[in-house]
Amino acid sequence: MSDMSFLRLDGLTLAYGKTPAVEGLNLDIHRGELIALLGPSGCGKTTTMRAIAGLMPVRAGQITLDGRDITRVAANRREVGLVFQSYALFPHLTVFENVAFGLRLKGMSGKALEDKVMAAIASVGLTPFAQRKTPDMSGGQQQRVALARSMVMEPKVLMLDEPLSNLDARLRLEMRTELQRVQKKTGLTMIFVTHDQIEALALADRIVVMRNGAIEQIGTPEDIYNRPESAFVADFVGFETIFALKDGAMVTKGEPVPVPDAPAGAAALAWRPRAVTFGEGRFEGTVLSSSFAGSAREYLLDTPLGPVKAEVDAALPAHDLGATVRFDLPVATAAALRRAE
Repeated sequence: MSDMSFLRLDGLTLAYGKTPAVEGLNLDIHRGELIALLGPSGCGKTTTMRAIAGLMPVRAGQITLDGRDITRVAANRREVGLVFQSYALFPHLTVFENVAFGLRLKGMSGKALEDKVMAAIASVGLTPFAQRKTPDMSGGQQQRVALARSMVMEPKVLMLDEPLSNLDARLRLEMRTELQRVQKKTGLTMIFVTHDQIEALALADRIVVMRNGAIEQIGTPEDIYNRPESAFVADFVGFETIFALKDGAMVTKGEPVPVPDAPAGAAALAWRPRAVTFGEGRFEGTVLSSSFAGSAREYLLDTPLGPVKAEVDAALPAHDLGATVRFDLPVATAAALRRAE
């Protein structure tokens, strides 16, 4: 088996009782990749992660890791590590003992254990805290302990369930950097589950966008951000004005709007707020809301086409609620979508 399919999911089908959760999912993950499973709650991303870890029975399909079929292998024999959203640390134990716990269960002791544990603690920058108990540590430090505890077991794949969701904004930024540093230093294959597109874009080598138990799109962060294939993905990564195309015209809540220069094969066009021309153009709308966002001001317009979101430089004069403004939707600044849903 090549590195291109270090971890392979073939026709993976999962269910909770009679309720399907994931159906016929196919995915190849490369050795050493940092992969994000991205999507809204209930899309199947955590369920897929639990199946890879052996915590969710497989209804159909196969999971192969490094050439070995692990579909029916017990969780503790899969060589798959898992860092939970809640960290699941032992509050009465020190950092050292938390990290050493799994190795002790495997029978390791003495200097071999000490060296291995301290190396894992050092890899996440916590050497000075080895004898501290985890309740006395910050959320970011606890996340690092959980990471070291999984890594010390030398898994072939490490999976992280919403790893940064419990941290404040500053700590999230710090932990993004830490996760990338550790992953690149160790070359460990990592999969993390998130509903936060900014987190996925910042961290992942590739992003797997999921919807209703299926893969909607796979690509690099640049692919997903700049070239979404469907209205669902476009909306998820910040294209807030989306119109389907039919017979060469935009489908709006009013009359169809002809788009003679629409890209061939496009099923819809999508604009980020910054890509909407605001203050001039062929269309007209009413300001429903205005939000100051530091260097920019965001407007929501009620228009004959439907709602339109625009963003302009905050240094420009502000428009009051209820004001009528002109705008345009240049095809040149739109993303052309292959699917309108």
